[in-house]
Amino acid sequence: MVSFLAKGWSAIVVLMMVPLTLNCLGDYKNGVWLTISSVLVWIDQMDIGLGNGLRNKVAEYMAHGETERTRGLISSTFAMLTCIIIPVLLVLLLVIAVGDTYQAFNVLPSKVSHLDQVLMVTVTLVCTSFVFKLIGNFYMGLQLPAVSNLLIALGQTLALIGTWVVLKSGSHSLMHIALVNTAAPLLVYLIAYPITFYYKYPQLRPSIRLINFKEAKAVVNMGVQFFIMQISSVVLFMTSNILISKLFSPAMVTPYQITYRYFSILLVIFTVVCMPFWNATTDAYERGDIEWIRNATRKLRLMTIGILVTMVLMVLCSPWVYAIWIGDINIDIKMSIVMAVYIFILIYSMHYSYFINGIGKLRLQLIITASAAVLFIPLAYLTTQWTHNIIWFMIVMCLVNIPGLIVNRIQFHKLINGKATGIWAK
Repeated sequence: MVSFLAKGWSAIVVLMMVPLTLNCLGDYKNGVWLTISSVLVWIDQMDIGLGNGLRNKVAEYMAHGETERTRGLISSTFAMLTCIIIPVLLVLLLVIAVGDTYQAFNVLPSKVSHLDQVLMVTVTLVCTSFVFKLIGNFYMGLQLPAVSNLLIALGQTLALIGTWVVLKSGSHSLMHIALVNTAAPLLVYLIAYPITFYYKYPQLRPSIRLINFKEAKAVVNMGVQFFIMQISSVVLFMTSNILISKLFSPAMVTPYQITYRYFSILLVIFTVVCMPFWNATTDAYERGDIEWIRNATRKLRLMTIGILVTMVLMVLCSPWVYAIWIGDINIDIKMSIVMAVYIFILIYSMHYSYFINGIGKLRLQLIITASAAVLFIPLAYLTTQWTHNIIWFMIVMCLVNIPGLIVNRIQFHKLINGKATGIWAK
């Protein structure tokens, strides 16, 4: 219940943030900020899958009562993340300092000033958050997704308050918006760290003496597979902002993101329900309780049908919702329809992938997701050059995700019925 409320509030905050940021920055600067945010997501996903690998291993070790081993694993993972992010930060700062960021983002210097400084500040803050956000994965591993969701919601709420202050101050500064959005989650994680490891779980507190990279090898082995899928997902989901900015205009990112955030409310709701199933599936699979997994997926199937009906109603109501929510911004109904289809494809695929991830059979999912990511950018580029229409760009997003949906469904049923062999069982 707490998880649902936290995620629900997060969805509301995201919706409230759209008109606030838009009123503060305007169409063009808002599109630039959304594009920068997409780059920051890339940084956030560069943990070679250690976060997701950790949550699976914490669930596995704690299920067997291996507290000290879990503590060593947490210590080693924190150390590995630090070792990864420091050189990444230095390289990114160097690239920003010597490169032409205005050309890279297709931004006019006359409309946006100090873009280099904005990028340096946000990259530094996000890289710092990169290490401490592991706290959320730790709670996931303990099967406490509500706490992880609450931390995210608190960070978003703090960012919302900061954005409101910036707006009321009369500032239209991209730097101020970037600061409040990247500093807020970091502040929450910095406060959560001592509460978590000095008050709630001192027996699992990270320690330098327990760092053992050999012990973390199991996390890395699983994590690398998660990492490839994460990066592939980022290519599929987040590079769209960058591509739209480059192929069309930064201003076009705004209507695209409005439709995405509107329909992704259902994605958030579904994720809230699915998230506990990930580690619960790991636990059930370790105990050989296949019947629990069968019953759980039946419940999610019914929810998926309900989401489809809701999505149709959302498309029909979208013109009125946009008018009330955003105001005088014209959004083609075809954009809403295609975005709804895209979100439903993701939801239906997640219906199966959460269970597959919990079981740890990632090889096939990795291949399909990586293949889709490789195909997406050239297909999107060629389609855009041919049609000059953002709707066709979005159709490509749908098409490259359909094979993953089909494969996830087939693999799940093979695994659950004990018929998976070869690549289906890896």
